[in-house]
Amino acid sequence: MDIFYFLKTCDTCKRIIKTLNIPDSVSLINIKENPLSSEQLNALFKSTRSYAALFNSRAQLLRKRGLKVNELSEEQMKGLLLEHYSFLKRPVLLYEEKLFIGNSAATVEAAKKAIHG
Repeated sequence: MDIFYFLKTCDTCKRIIKTLNIPDSVSLINIKENPLSSEQLNALFKSTRSYAALFNSRAQLLRKRGLKVNELSEEQMKGLLLEHYSFLKRPVLLYEEKLFIGNSAATVEAAKKAIHG
């Protein structure tokens, strides 16, 4: 199943949705309204083999809690990813078993090529 995880209120996510011209076959999941389940996180982890790759190191909630990314274990990151949507680096596109994480120009371009050739 092809899935695009995003935050509906994020202007960058909105821009990327338009840029990618995401096909109707891709499920759009607003992570604030539908937080990641254990199964969804496990599916993403299978592609990355790292929770750190999925983790938003700039989440404001980290600072509020006095946490530092470089001091977190993979298991702690997993727990935080399941606990609150803001810890997921976004957007995340799982398309034809390829995973695209984040909003860098290179990532967006690679996702666009995967979708549209």
